[in-house]
Amino acid sequence: MGEPEASHDPYAVLRDPNYRWFIGSMGLITLGLQMQGVVVGWQVYERTGDPLALGLVGLSEALPFLALALFGGHVADRLNRLRLCMTSVLSLAFCSALLLLFTWQVTTGPWARSATPIYGVIFLTGIVRAFYRPANVALGTDLLPKALYVNGSTWRTSVFHTGMVLGPALGGLVYAWKGPVAAHAVVMSLLLTGFAGQIPIRYVPKALRPREGSIFQSLGEGLRFVFSQKLLLSAISLDLFAVLFGGAVAVLPVFAKEVLQTGPQGLGILRAAPAVGSVLMGLAMAHRPPMRRAGRTLLICVGTFGVCMIAFALSRTFLLSLLLLAASGAVDNVSVVLRATLLQTLTPEHMLGRVSSVNQVFIGSSNEIGAFESGLAARLMGLVPSVVFGGCMTLLVVAFTSWRVPELRKMDRIG
Repeated sequence: MGEPEASHDPYAVLRDPNYRWFIGSMGLITLGLQMQGVVVGWQVYERTGDPLALGLVGLSEALPFLALALFGGHVADRLNRLRLCMTSVLSLAFCSALLLLFTWQVTTGPWARSATPIYGVIFLTGIVRAFYRPANVALGTDLLPKALYVNGSTWRTSVFHTGMVLGPALGGLVYAWKGPVAAHAVVMSLLLTGFAGQIPIRYVPKALRPREGSIFQSLGEGLRFVFSQKLLLSAISLDLFAVLFGGAVAVLPVFAKEVLQTGPQGLGILRAAPAVGSVLMGLAMAHRPPMRRAGRTLLICVGTFGVCMIAFALSRTFLLSLLLLAASGAVDNVSVVLRATLLQTLTPEHMLGRVSSVNQVFIGSSNEIGAFESGLAARLMGLVPSVVFGGCMTLLVVAFTSWRVPELRKMDRIG
């Protein structure tokens, strides 16, 4: 009974120098983008004082992402994935430079209180992310043998959430101490350093299938594959609706300023709290053998996420709010790792880019569309009732999925 656990190597993927460079670079990029999210959120709310304006930031990124993500997956399956990642990161750094330039130059006049140029730059960022996300997922899978997919997903998720811990906290602190110009300069530097970290990766693209049919046939192939895999589709859909309804990240600036009475430093800490819980959970998972009863665990974790959001909305204590957000991040990490491993295990290598892009359309867009939904709901229903409503909807989605897809509930180990 003890043999599988004794043979488990929690650091297997970290012994590969290419994968170390990959997740190190990804961590810096995540750090910069998460920092940018806090800076832009506080900047927009200071300019407008409107929670709906925070939702529009998410919508500005989601619209181009939704329009181009499937095409980005097609490109990731046709071109060198490492080069595509590097080009995308340079483009993200360029967008960051535009935010820096606008913030630095426009300090007086009518544009000083406008968020419109910020929405424009975030729109460009959404275009770039439509190509970066599927290429990044596919590249990370290409660098590992199939036996290490679970270990790789665990460490990649942990590094990603480490960036989500440090990025918001750093963004809030730099914004409070040095202002938005310095904060945007740090973001740009982190993205450029992340680009430099991709240069040492030695990557040999795997043989691709010859091109058959039009680009629309290629995209249709990816969509048909996802919809033919009931377990994968249900896991993706579960996360989509949980994030769409249950997330409160977009309105955290309002909670920080109006409910918990704190400044940008407090906002940064609040934004970092879910990732703290996620990192701790990721480290615990990395030291354990592959999870049993994975399907039931996935459902329980998403349901717990909804409960945490309801309790967070009702909290009036900064420390309790932090603990609830950390708990939500811990259970979210489990669902992310399980879903990522399921995707990697079921998807043929030549379709990883397209299937990853379909996943990103579901999951990535749900973050941005969820941000818009949160801002709109806060405007219409009030801040606290909107988050309570979202948490309750998450619980209903879990119950419905458990009822309609018993295969997911009964799923044991993945792979």
